[in-house]
Amino acid sequence: MAIELRTRPTAGTLTQAQIDQGLRNYMLRVYNYMASGLALTGIVAYVVAHTGLYEALMTSGAGFIVMLAPLGIVFFMSIKLQTMKASTAQALFWVFSALMGASLSYVFMRYTDASVARVFFITAGTFGAASLFGYTTKRDLTKMGSFLMMGLFGIIIAMLVNIFLGSSLLHFVISAIGVLVFTGLTAFDTQRIKESYVETDGRDATLKKSIFGALGLYLNFINLFVMLLSLTGMMGGSRE
Repeated sequence: MAIELRTRPTAGTLTQAQIDQGLRNYMLRVYNYMASGLALTGIVAYVVAHTGLYEALMTSGAGFIVMLAPLGIVFFMSIKLQTMKASTAQALFWVFSALMGASLSYVFMRYTDASVARVFFITAGTFGAASLFGYTTKRDLTKMGSFLMMGLFGIIIAMLVNIFLGSSLLHFVISAIGVLVFTGLTAFDTQRIKESYVETDGRDATLKKSIFGALGLYLNFINLFVMLLSLTGMMGGSRE
């Protein structure tokens, strides 16, 4: 990667129009990374599900590694983001998206393609509305974000408990609450990403912020999709 050296203007020399344009470019980069990551995830999930690779992963035991590896990447990026190179962050994001595709390939086996497509568009509409609200609202969503994070931890605990209980009612409640939580987190994270933009940041710093912001929105989208698909599946969208 070529290193471009240039004199960056200070905040005092930038007009409001330049700052606004920089913010729009920054947010567009975030959404582009998120959309590209989702596309890669979808392609990998479809291929793994329809080529027999999913069964091979599960029978070999590698499936557990594939399912846990994305979580490890998220933690690693959270800890090392400030010190890692932008190119490393990009590579990790693509690896993460591909691994998520492999771990989510089961949705193409459990649900019909029509059901997956329908829920994807519902998720996209819900996500888009929530993200637009987070970007445009003048209200500080910090308190809401703290409350939603508590809800997220509650969902995780309930999911762990339900592994042993196997309750379909609790599963439904978790999915319904999860839709609300991840919709709210989408708005909160969008506002947080917007406010993280600093017009005088260097190229690498801005790129890393874009990637990490895209990662947060990506996770919200995927979780919202899975929760909605779970609800739809119980309503008759699952594959026999």
